[in-house]
Amino acid sequence: MSSSTEWPLWEVFVRSRRGLSHTHAGSLHAPDAEMALRNARDLYTRRSEGVSIWVVPSAQVTASSPDEKDSFFEPAADKPYRHPTFYDIPEGVKHL
Repeated sequence: MSSSTEWPLWEVFVRSRRGLSHTHAGSLHAPDAEMALRNARDLYTRRSEGVSIWVVPSAQVTASSPDEKDSFFEPAADKPYRHPTFYDIPEGVKHL
């Protein structure tokens, strides 16, 4: 039997309530996706905090580098209409 350090690393995302986004909860080692999902349920939703769990192999996650922040996000700076400051949010709207 393999030790847990030889198993792939999985990233865990939990959605705490309907209508909210999944958020990164942490990481764990597991031999396959099914076991990763079961272990994530036991580890990250012990007190019924979640309604949905995603597990993703860490090796499949691609991220931008913080060092390249200026050049990577620069094209978005010339489109101010994409910022929510131009929209009025009606009273009573939650989780927007």
